[in-house]
Amino acid sequence: MRSATITAAAVPTAIDGWTELASRENDGLAVFLLWSRTTDRIKVMVVDAKRDDAFDLDVAGAEASEAFNHPFAYAAGRSSCFGDALRVHRPAAAELRGEVT
Repeated sequence: MRSATITAAAVPTAIDGWTELASRENDGLAVFLLWSRTTDRIKVMVVDAKRDDAFDLDVAGAEASEAFNHPFAYAAGRSSCFGDALRVHRPAAAELRGEVT
């Protein structure tokens, strides 16, 4: 069985000005709470290294903790889609890490 590892390169902080406020990782699934100083926006990014998939959610400041702690439930409650349907609109985890060939 291949071990999945999330690297710091998966976080877009260096690419587009997002600052990491919190992060957690377990079994190849990483969740990041990010803030943009320039736009004063908050988002939660989820990277699944095992599935090579990722998604992010724009969240209101008051809902940041809920979204960070329960990103799948938060997204489902807002009719967000996951997996293959999401790939059309969002980059895969490998692309976020700069591993696209």
